[in-house]
Amino acid sequence: MTAQHSHPAPAGGSLGRARIIQPVWLRISHWLNALAVILMVLSGWRIYDASPVFKGFMIPPGITLGGWLGGALQWHFAAMWLLFFNGLFYLVMNVVTGRFARKLFPVSPRAILGDLRLALTGRLSHNDLSHYNAVQRFAYLFAIVDIAVLVLSGLVIWKSVQFPLLRELMGGYDTARVVHFVAMALLVGFVVVHVAMVALVPRSLLTMIRGR
Repeated sequence: MTAQHSHPAPAGGSLGRARIIQPVWLRISHWLNALAVILMVLSGWRIYDASPVFKGFMIPPGITLGGWLGGALQWHFAAMWLLFFNGLFYLVMNVVTGRFARKLFPVSPRAILGDLRLALTGRLSHNDLSHYNAVQRFAYLFAIVDIAVLVLSGLVIWKSVQFPLLRELMGGYDTARVVHFVAMALLVGFVVVHVAMVALVPRSLLTMIRGR
């Protein structure tokens, strides 16, 4: 998501001395999270094919990772630890630095609908890449919650006996598999829309690489 509200440019300084918008720790953790998610999704699709949740629905092998169930599980668990530790670092740093409070709040249904209407009619400004509009705020909060659901449902699938309460909260092992698959599909949808928005505003990609 990259559409932005219009805000005045910072006073003083030239474009060559543009202020830092994305700090180094955020950029590194962002790209590591992206890598972990991609690896987990592709290997997860291969694991899914070994025992489909929805009968008759299979993921084309050519877009999966691992080659076989054992290989896919190895990729999945390796990426899982990367996502867990890097994601934890990402969350802690965002909270400690106050970035969450500044960037993602406040947000309201009315603001989301208003900005969505502006975006769909091509009237939402892209001028200030340091500011998140209401649609972006909602999307990023949704992605964080969705990843949390993925982690919790994944724990039920991986260690069902060790987490009986969590398994019951998920509605049982089989239901947890459905929840895991749906949460994965929603995350893939978020990534697709996110990449599409970045393509519309290429400056946002440069900002996430250079920070400025």
